[in-house]
Amino acid sequence: MYTIEMAYARMRELQDQANRSRDHRIAAAAPARRTKRHTKKR
Repeated sequence: MYTIEMAYARMRELQDQANRSRDHRIAAAAPARRTKRHTKKR
């Protein structure tokens, strides 16, 4: 039997996986963009 708790657990797993994937892509794709953003208005 597939319960609503199981569905929520799976949804959280997928969201965590998507967040890790997005964070990794951003960190890998634009390390220079991150430093520019922090040093822009000092």
